[in-house]
Amino acid sequence: MKDTAQPFTCLLTGGAGFIGAHVVREILAIDESGQASVLVLDDLTGGFIENLPDDPRIQFVEGSVTDVRLVDRLFDEHSFDFVYHIAAYAAEGLSHFIRRFNYTNNLIGSVNLINASVRHEVRRFVFTSSIAVYGSAQVPMAESTVPSPEDPYGISKLAVELDLKSAHEMFGLDYTIFRPHNVYGEFQNIGDRYRNVVGIFMNRIMRNESLPIFGTGEQTRAFSYIGDVAPGIARAPFVRESRNEIFNVGADQPVSVNELATTVADAFGVSPVLDFLPAREEVVAAWADHSRFRNVFRPGGEVSLEDGIGRMATWAKEVGPRSSTEFSNIEVTRNLPESWKLTSDDA
Repeated sequence: MKDTAQPFTCLLTGGAGFIGAHVVREILAIDESGQASVLVLDDLTGGFIENLPDDPRIQFVEGSVTDVRLVDRLFDEHSFDFVYHIAAYAAEGLSHFIRRFNYTNNLIGSVNLINASVRHEVRRFVFTSSIAVYGSAQVPMAESTVPSPEDPYGISKLAVELDLKSAHEMFGLDYTIFRPHNVYGEFQNIGDRYRNVVGIFMNRIMRNESLPIFGTGEQTRAFSYIGDVAPGIARAPFVRESRNEIFNVGADQPVSVNELATTVADAFGVSPVLDFLPAREEVVAAWADHSRFRNVFRPGGEVSLEDGIGRMATWAKEVGPRSSTEFSNIEVTRNLPESWKLTSDDA
């Protein structure tokens, strides 16, 4: 395995998106040679080209992992040491209503990359999965917990995990899998109305709008600052103990969605105006144990929710509010939350 003092080449999918843009920066930061090559593949449906740093080590290609011809051409033209597969449409709740879109992007797109990685003998395949694979398992969820996903998004992520295990056993493709959860921070697409509740809250506060909360707001999550997640993902190919392992990664301390709303409002110096909506089908409590990640990666201290929200709020004020992204290709409308239905102005 090459170390960071030697030049290396990697493909990073979703690199213009939120998590991907941070992982790109972390990869460049650990490149001791100064000669690493990072090819970023992103279709820009949820990311922004301006999220990427101006660095000659980065090459950007606009396209989708679902485009198998493009994927195969990139692997033919480049000798990738590592693949970081971060691209996904991570709208967990919406995935019930966009099943075909979900599986095409999150499963078939991943398989395209796995096939190419096997054929070209990639050294390590780093995959960002999700704690959605656990479903409503007892908390805190540990890597030893038997997965039981309850939505198509979690099902697709678990399917990719299983496929990577199979590809390793059959072809020797080494992998590292991360299961992050409720990640927030700078570069998040705050204009996406279907996912990333921190971004939704910040965007709506800047637009002088109420904060939508499904159900009672007492659902609990451990909201994870990106600065505690991205470094480990970037380092994975260079950490021997992470080879063919799965790691939960994120924050330890759960809070309710109501508490989160107050924290976000405080960062903007306003009082939260909450809009309670009918409950949707979702896991009530979700947070994870991270002892395995800490033992292997030995990260520094965790950023507190207040500090992380404050950092993201400073960035959000600089970029300003963004228009909500409407998903116009809903496949099943039965039981779709009213707030997610397109109006005549949206269509």
